[in-house]
Amino acid sequence: MEPRTSRSTPLTDAATTPAGFALARAAELVSAPMDRILPILSEAVAPLVAHTVAAELSGQCAHSPFKVHGVAGAAPRVAVTDLQALGPLVVPGHPWQGTAVVGGEEHAVVAVASEAAPMAVRPPLLVLVRAAPGEVLTEQDARIVQDLWDLVTGHRARISIEAVPGALAQSRSTAAERARVIAELGEAHEAVLTALLGVLRGKSLEDRAARTRAVDIAGSALVALRAVADRDQELTQEPAAEAFTRLTDSLAPLFRHCELRVEFTPPEAETAEVSLPAEIAHLARAAVRTLALAMSGQQGVHRIHIRWRLDDSHLVAAVRDDGSGELPPAALGTHQVAQRLAALGGTLTVDALPGWGTTVTTTLPLGTAPGPRVDPLAGLHPREAEVLGHLAQGHRNRTIAQELHISESTVKFHVANILAKLGVSSRGEAAAMLHAVA
Repeated sequence: MEPRTSRSTPLTDAATTPAGFALARAAELVSAPMDRILPILSEAVAPLVAHTVAAELSGQCAHSPFKVHGVAGAAPRVAVTDLQALGPLVVPGHPWQGTAVVGGEEHAVVAVASEAAPMAVRPPLLVLVRAAPGEVLTEQDARIVQDLWDLVTGHRARISIEAVPGALAQSRSTAAERARVIAELGEAHEAVLTALLGVLRGKSLEDRAARTRAVDIAGSALVALRAVADRDQELTQEPAAEAFTRLTDSLAPLFRHCELRVEFTPPEAETAEVSLPAEIAHLARAAVRTLALAMSGQQGVHRIHIRWRLDDSHLVAAVRDDGSGELPPAALGTHQVAQRLAALGGTLTVDALPGWGTTVTTTLPLGTAPGPRVDPLAGLHPREAEVLGHLAQGHRNRTIAQELHISESTVKFHVANILAKLGVSSRGEAAAMLHAVA
């Protein structure tokens, strides 16, 4: 660990200290593309915690909650199960340091959890595998690492809550591709193992001990495969009751010191354990929170009632107040909320009755959007979604190539795929389709 610099260090030299270097990266962290945040964060904390691997497990990212950035060539291989095992040991706001099993071996690690993302499924976790096991993180350096991780998680939470329709559509495209790949790998793995079991259980094998051992190994592999599928479901889905509890927990501090009475009606008992896609749960909480805050600012409102209800294919979230019922929908910011809902096939309705109050109802489909008209971008790969975003801004191939750091021929290839997948014949029609979703 580098020696700490005294407080008399001139401001012009502040960025040369480990703490100054870390804090100087804050602006870069909040302005960087999402896929660059972890590498930049790793570089920012390196002077404070020398490490070979930085890994994170985020409860607020539906399509890639587990990310790893290797710093050195000899970095251990980190698995999502390693971070899941560390999670219960780390208290948000209090960095944890010790030894943990990473990649099948014990390593010295620093683990940090954050409460800056109140709508996350679980506190986002950052784990740094130390390069020098004997070092100890000082209290001051631990505070800086915690602050940087809070900055990252808070920034991502804001993006999740305020996401524009195009970003939501791209997120869904990435999630759909991830689910497809996982499903294909799982089916292939299970088919091979099932065939292996069938052969090994055959009576034609004479070595009973070898056959028994092989059956045990294959059976254990099947159990492990199904466990991975269960863990992936935990990361990408939330039980309805837990999702609603996270909503109430996030709203409680906002209304704690006002006279407004907020009432909650959770999903009915028979639907409490229904699994919601994480992106649907995130968006439902964000929409309800936005509407509740807007409605609480009206004159004459003393009570707000929030209710979630699930049917066979939809999550219906209603927010009702006891105000005058004469406030126009624009005053509640419903246009912006409706745009975000539409990106995932959702709808919003406002029912205002003079003298009786206003009820705003959001409806979100629990499954994949019903068809191209609702979610025409679901079939696009993430890079194709990026290219389509540039087409919608009127950019030509050369500009797109420069912005995405790819060749013009690659851009032409992506454009051709986009037109074919969307069933349109021109760049303008593709851009119009994106604007229709937005």
